[in-house]
Amino acid sequence: MSKLGGYVGRILRLNLSNRKIDEQELTPELARTWLGGNGIGVRILWDEVAESVHPLSAENILVLATGPLVGTAWPCCGRMEAIAKSPLTGIYGDSNCGGTFGPELKFAGVDVLVITGAADRPVSLWIHDGIVEIEDAKELWGFDTVETESALRLRKGDTGIKVACIGPAGENLVPYASIQATPNRSFGRAGLGAVMGSKRLKAIAARGAMRVPIASPDEFSELARRMHQRIRENEFYPALARYGTSGLVSIVNELGRFPTRNFQRGDYAEADKIDGEALRSRYWERDGGCFACPIRCDKVYRVREGEFAGATTSSLEYETLNSLGAAVDNSNLAAIIAANERCDRLGLDTISTGRAISFAMELYEKGILSKSDTGGRQLRWGDYRFVLDLIERIARRTGLGELLSLGVRNAAEQIGGEAAYYAMEVKGMEIPAQDGRAQQSMGLAHITSSRGADHLKAFPTIDETGHPSEVVRRYGEAYLPEMSDPHATKHKPFLVRDGEDLGAVVDSVGVCKSGGTHVMAEIYWPEIAAGLSCATGIEFTAHDLKAIGERITNLMRAYNALHGITREDDRLPRRFIEEPSPSAGAKGQIAHAEEMLDEYYALRGWDAGSGWPTPATLKRLGLEEAAERLEVARG
Repeated sequence: MSKLGGYVGRILRLNLSNRKIDEQELTPELARTWLGGNGIGVRILWDEVAESVHPLSAENILVLATGPLVGTAWPCCGRMEAIAKSPLTGIYGDSNCGGTFGPELKFAGVDVLVITGAADRPVSLWIHDGIVEIEDAKELWGFDTVETESALRLRKGDTGIKVACIGPAGENLVPYASIQATPNRSFGRAGLGAVMGSKRLKAIAARGAMRVPIASPDEFSELARRMHQRIRENEFYPALARYGTSGLVSIVNELGRFPTRNFQRGDYAEADKIDGEALRSRYWERDGGCFACPIRCDKVYRVREGEFAGATTSSLEYETLNSLGAAVDNSNLAAIIAANERCDRLGLDTISTGRAISFAMELYEKGILSKSDTGGRQLRWGDYRFVLDLIERIARRTGLGELLSLGVRNAAEQIGGEAAYYAMEVKGMEIPAQDGRAQQSMGLAHITSSRGADHLKAFPTIDETGHPSEVVRRYGEAYLPEMSDPHATKHKPFLVRDGEDLGAVVDSVGVCKSGGTHVMAEIYWPEIAAGLSCATGIEFTAHDLKAIGERITNLMRAYNALHGITREDDRLPRRFIEEPSPSAGAKGQIAHAEEMLDEYYALRGWDAGSGWPTPATLKRLGLEEAAERLEVARG
C-alpha cells in the first residue's frame, strides 16, 4: 500500500450487484494529476459512465472521495465530495459535505469509495479499520436519517461511528434527494441520495483509528498552526463564528440579493425575523463545528415552546433560511427550523425543495395551478403549514408532491404553457439564494457552473459587498474599481474563471470554502500549494494547482458536452434578463450576459459558438482522450 503522505493509499471499489470488492492503490501519479475529491471523482465518472447511462440505472456509479488534507491538522479539513451522474439534471453531478464523516472514512482506511451496480435488496456498508462488510439493511428501509444513524450505532454498540445515509426521499428516488452525514450535514445538491436509493444502498457506516501519514510532519504542523491563526485574526471571523452563514441574511438582504417570492424581488421586508441575530437570541443552544475547524460556525437550534416545540436542527444555513423562509414568504422562524429538520430527516435538499414550493406558489398566484392541483387547498404565500405538508408529500411523492419532486424544470415541462417562465433554474438545477441582478459575477457563475445553477463552484465573494483590498492582494490595482463593484461587469469573467479553478482544487483537497479560501480569503493558491507539498511530499506550486483546477473544470465541461450541453444551455431564466429587480440594491437586471459569456469562453479557451473546450485547450491540459471523444461527438 502506498506511503504517499496525505493519503491512506486506498481506493475501494464495491460492485453491489455481485458483492465483489476490489482495491486499487492511490498512486503518486493520480494524486499529482487529480489530487482527490472532486478531481478523482470526475476522472472516474468520465472513464466509466457514458452518456447513454441513465442516472438511476445500475450502470451509474457513486464516488465518495476524500482529499489529501482531510483528517489532518489543516484548518477546516472535514469536507469530502460525492460524485455521480445527476438524476435531477442528467449531467455531471457532485455535492460537497462537511462534518466528520469524511475524516472517519479516511481513518477507517479508505481515501475513495467507488460504488457500482445495484443490490437486489436493501444493504448498508460497514467500513472499519481497513475491513469492508456488506450487511443487510431491510429493517432500516423506511427509516428517516436520524433513525437510521441511531439504529446502526445501536447495532454496532458504538455511538462514535459516523454514518452517511438516505431517508425516504432517496428510497423513493426523488431527483433532488440528499445524502445525510454525521452530524446533520448534507450532500445536498444534484440528487445523489436518489443514486444511493437506486442502488438500494441505505447507509455507509465508518469507524477507524488509522492516522493520515504526513510527509513533513513538523513543517506541516507549523504551517497549519499559522493558517489557523490567520483565520482567527480575519475580520470576518467573529461574525462567522457567532452566527454561521445565517449572519449573511441581513447583509445580503440589504444588497438586494436575497430572493423573495420565487425571485420576484431581492429583498425581504421581514428579514430581521429570520436573520442570524433572531436565530441566536431565540433558539441557539450550542455551537458545533466540522473536523479541525477553528470557526465552529455550526449551530444547534431548539424550539422550546409553541406550535413547533421540540423541533431541533443544526447546520441551519443561509440558503435554507431563504429557500424555506423568504422564498415562500415565511417569516415564522420556528417553522423554518421545523422544515429544515424535516428535510434533513427525510433526506431532501433544502434549496431545491424550497424552490419547488415557491415555484408552485407563484404558479398558483398567477392562476396556472388551481385547487384541483393542490388537493383542494389554497397555496398562499407564507402558509408554513402547507410548506411542511408539501415537504412530506415531496419525499413520499404523493399528491402535488409528486409533481414538485421532479424539480422545477421537469415540473414546468409537465405543466406546459407559461410555467417555464417561473421555473428558476439553470441546466435543471434550482437557483440558490443569490440574485444575479444585484451581483453580476454571481449571475455569470450560475450559468457557467458544471452542475447547473450554483454559487459554490466559482463562489465569487470579492464583489459581494466590495473588497478592494482583497482585489489588490490577489490581482493587483489594475482590476480596480470594477472588480470590487457588484454591479460592474468588467473583469467578472476573469473572477469567475479563477474562482472555479480554485474551487475545483479546494473541493479536491477536502477543505472548506468558507473557512479561509473564498469567504475569508486567507488561504489562496500559494498557501494551499505549501500545505499540499508538506502533507504529500509531492512538490506543488501555485502554478501547478492552477493547471490542476483548470484540468478538472475542463473535464467536467467536456463530460457535459458529451451529454449535449452547449452555449444554449448557459442561460439564466428570462425573469433575470427581462425584469429589473425592484430591490434598491440590485440596480436593474443582468447586464451584458452574452458579452460576459464571450469573454469567459475566450479566457477558458472554449469555442464561442458551442461553448465546448477546444481540442487545443484539452490537449494543453493533458486531456487528449477527451479531445478525441469530443471530436467524434462534434461529427
